[in-house]
Amino acid sequence: MYLFAYLDRANIGYAKQAYQAATGISNAAFAFGAGAFFVTYALFEVPSNLILHRVGARLWLARIMVLWGIISAVMMFANTDTSFWVVRSFLGAAEAGFFPGCILYFTYWFPAKARGQVMAIFYFGSPLALMLGGPLSGMLLELQGLMGLHGWQWMFLVEGLLASVIGIWAYFYLTDRPADAKWMPPEEREALTQAVASEEAAKQSYGTVTFGSVFRNPRLLHFALIYFLIQISGYGVAFYLPTIVSALMNKNVGLMVGLVSSIPWAVAIIACSFWPSLAMKTGYRRSFAFISLMCITVGLAVAGHLPPKFAIAALCFVTAGIISAQPIFWTFPTSYFGGVGAAAGIATINALGNLGGFVAPNVKTWLEKTTGEPQSGLYFLAISAFLAGLLVLALRPYDRLLSDRRPV
Repeated sequence: MYLFAYLDRANIGYAKQAYQAATGISNAAFAFGAGAFFVTYALFEVPSNLILHRVGARLWLARIMVLWGIISAVMMFANTDTSFWVVRSFLGAAEAGFFPGCILYFTYWFPAKARGQVMAIFYFGSPLALMLGGPLSGMLLELQGLMGLHGWQWMFLVEGLLASVIGIWAYFYLTDRPADAKWMPPEEREALTQAVASEEAAKQSYGTVTFGSVFRNPRLLHFALIYFLIQISGYGVAFYLPTIVSALMNKNVGLMVGLVSSIPWAVAIIACSFWPSLAMKTGYRRSFAFISLMCITVGLAVAGHLPPKFAIAALCFVTAGIISAQPIFWTFPTSYFGGVGAAAGIATINALGNLGGFVAPNVKTWLEKTTGEPQSGLYFLAISAFLAGLLVLALRPYDRLLSDRRPV
C-alpha cells in the first residue's frame, strides 16, 4: 500500500518533462502544483487519523486508497495550470491520514522493541516505489500516442487505478487489532494484546494520551520540526532525482533514465534493511539517525560538482540516509504518545512535517532561478538535513521520557 502511495505522490517527477512539454505549464506553476498536494494533505491529516482510531484501520485505509487512486488517475485530464493545482490539491486531501494511520496501526500491533525494525520494513515502500516505479513510469511515458493519449496520461491512469485495486484488496486483508485476529493462535493473540496494552498504560505517566495534552506539549513541535526538515530533503530528492539524472546522462526522462534513477533507491533499501534495526539493538538511536542525516547533507553538497558516475554514487548515500533516518525518527514519538494522543500527535507531526514537500520544490526552484546556479537548490536541501541532524541530537533532554529507557 505504501509503495503505491509514494508512487502516486512522486510520479509527477517522472512525468515532469513530457507533461510540461505537452501542456505548457511553467517551472514555477509545476513547483506550486507539486507542493499544493501537501497543503491539503496537512489540513485533513489530524481529522483523518482520529477517524481511523475510531472506526478501525481496515475500513479507513482502504477508503483512502480507493479514493486517492481514482483522483490520481484523473490527473490525465489536468492540462492547465488551474486544473493541475486543483487535482493535486484534491489528491492531497484524499491521501491525508494514510501514512500516520499506518504508523498508528503499528502501535496497535507491535511492541516498542520490534517497532523500529517493522517501520524499516514498511519504509521499503518508498524506495521500492521509486526503484520499480522508475522503469514502470518510464515505460508508460513511452506509450506516447497509443489510443490518442500522451505517455504521461497513460502513466497517471494505470498507476492510479492500480492503487484503487489494492485498496479494495486491503479491505479484505487487514485486521484492525490483535484481539480481532482469528487467524492467530489464542495464546499468541492474548500475549500480544497484553504486551501492547502494558506499553500504552506506561505512557499514561507521560501525560500524552489525550487530545488536549498533546497540543500543550512542546515536544510535539520539536518532533514536527525534525520531520519537516527531513521531508524537505526527502521530497526535494524524490521530485527531482529523475531530472538530475537526466541532466547527468544528457538524456530525456524515459526507460533508461528511470533505470539509472532506481539505483540510488536500491541502495536505500539495502541500508534500511539493517541500519534502523542496528540502531534499536545498540540503543544509540540519536547517533544512528544523525549519521543518516549527515549522509544526506554531504551527498547533496558534493553531487553537483562530481562527474556523472561519482554523482550517482553520492546520490546513493543521499537516498540511503533519507530512507534509514525516518524509521529511526518515528521510534521517538511512538514511544512517547499513546491512545488518542498518539492518533493526534502522529498525524500532527506528519502533517506539519510533510509541508516540507511544499517548501522543497518551491524554494529549490526560486533559489536556482534567483542565483542562476543549479547547485543552490541542492545546498538548500543539504542544509535542511544538517539542521534536522542537530535537532535529533537535541532530543537528549527527553531520553528519560522514552519507554525503552535505553541510551539513544
